[in-house]
Amino acid sequence: MGLIIKNASVLNAAGELELKTITIEDNRITGIIDAKSTVESNAEVIDAEGKLVAPGFIDMHVHLREPGFEHKETIATGTQSAAKGGFTTIACMPNTRPVIDTADTVKLVLDKAESEGIVRVLPYAAITKNELGRELTDFASLKEAGAIGFTDDGVGVQNAQMMKDAMTLAASMDMPVIAHCEDESLVVGAAVNEGTFATKHGLKGIPNESEAIHVGRDVLLAEATGVHYHVCHVSTEQSIRLIRQAKQFGVKVTAEVCPHHLLLSEEDIPGLDANWKMNPPLRSPRDVQACIEALEDGTIDIVVTDHAPHSAEEKARGMQLAPFGIVGFETAFPLLYTKFVATGKWTLDFLVKRMTSDPARVFGLEQGKLEVGALADLTIVDLETEQAVNPETFLSKGRNTPFTDWNLKGWPTATIVNGQLVWSAK
Repeated sequence: MGLIIKNASVLNAAGELELKTITIEDNRITGIIDAKSTVESNAEVIDAEGKLVAPGFIDMHVHLREPGFEHKETIATGTQSAAKGGFTTIACMPNTRPVIDTADTVKLVLDKAESEGIVRVLPYAAITKNELGRELTDFASLKEAGAIGFTDDGVGVQNAQMMKDAMTLAASMDMPVIAHCEDESLVVGAAVNEGTFATKHGLKGIPNESEAIHVGRDVLLAEATGVHYHVCHVSTEQSIRLIRQAKQFGVKVTAEVCPHHLLLSEEDIPGLDANWKMNPPLRSPRDVQACIEALEDGTIDIVVTDHAPHSAEEKARGMQLAPFGIVGFETAFPLLYTKFVATGKWTLDFLVKRMTSDPARVFGLEQGKLEVGALADLTIVDLETEQAVNPETFLSKGRNTPFTDWNLKGWPTATIVNGQLVWSAK
């Protein structure tokens, strides 16, 4: 049994929408034909009703929390949430308990994803054992087990020699190093950005340079080692300046940005609600504008969510004591579509590429295409219907979002992975 998607609005090579019929057999796209053409088949038929059909979204920075923090999220609930957000491939961070720093733990995640997940899960492995920054993990065995890159996300690698050694080893294996950039000596006890909000509420702030110092250090080390160096969740104008310059000099550096750093600044935080607490924190309006411009000019390559679920009890501890992070799967595309595409600032093609073909290009993935012969990972999106963000409807265990009650368009209505319908709003 195959699958046919009729009345599908598909972006063509010119970035314009055309009405097509998409045919799928096994797990591959076998045809993209004129919508008026008839197809003789006993395949299952999905009527897209003129909605956008795009390659499945790819999120290269997520937290599934399993193993160890199943009260926050599991691979099962996290992949369900991802599917509802239109994501068909996600890359999970290793700051679990135990940390994903051995081949056995990589295999545990992959096995769980195979048996309980509904979208493709690509695990990162830790750079250092237990993410303590003291001893490198066994990169070779981790790669063999299925890790797609190395990162100590959640903490920055503080020792420059350790980072250089990691980059040298990763480069020899043609593997990327993905960096959470944060100089810990500048952020101890800090909860929000060093700026107007911190001053108003008497909180210690996280300065821009805590991120940018590591970016500057690491692009020099990447230049020296030849590694593919990827910067996590960029949030500051200074970091962008350094990344832009490194790219101009031919350093193999790529970067990502989250929707919240494109949409919100510290001036938007309504009070001491920890659903507005994330790391990196919400920065100044100037930083927000720098992030937008960097994504537009290619200095920043891709959009990620940094989906980081926490329990309501944890977030209720308040701005100072609550853990950092917000959920992102189920709001990412609607937020960016509503605020940038529907307002005419970006084209639909631009946004879709930053969430599909560009992450596939950056990380050398097969996914991210809508063409004959490609894997049948697809997302159907309603670009017209407006509805409010309601955390109570999330499939994630996490409800921690600052976007509650935002009225948005661009909601995914169906998600197809390997030619199989894995989630539908109907």
